[in-house]
Amino acid sequence: MSKFNFSKRSEENLRGVHPDLVKVIRRALELTDIDFMVIEGKRNEARQRDLVASGKSQTMNSRHLTGHAVDCAPLVNREIPWKDWSKFKLVADAVLQAGKDLGIDVEWGGNWKSFKDGPHFQLTHKSYPA
Repeated sequence: MSKFNFSKRSEENLRGVHPDLVKVIRRALELTDIDFMVIEGKRNEARQRDLVASGKSQTMNSRHLTGHAVDCAPLVNREIPWKDWSKFKLVADAVLQAGKDLGIDVEWGGNWKSFKDGPHFQLTHKSYPA
């Protein structure tokens, strides 16, 4: 049984996300030692354009547009510790373990070589072509 539960906002942010990724994120919440929230799931094109314009994303080909990606953030005392990479790594460990447990290929933006994206998780292109 999970120590944590998703808020109404997190649940709403999972709407439109690929069911396999939702399974992984729900399983990760059962595994994690740190609470986390889903800050964004499926996006529309206008939202993606705004994120590219502000430098928070580098592509209009985001997996968020197809529901193949989510952004999750750790919660410490009900706040997101944006500058504490180690807390994002704890969430990533749980998500990646959940993917392994369920046999679902998921990748973490924090492992990317350029533009490291700590909150970002997506189904792999290889296993889930859009």
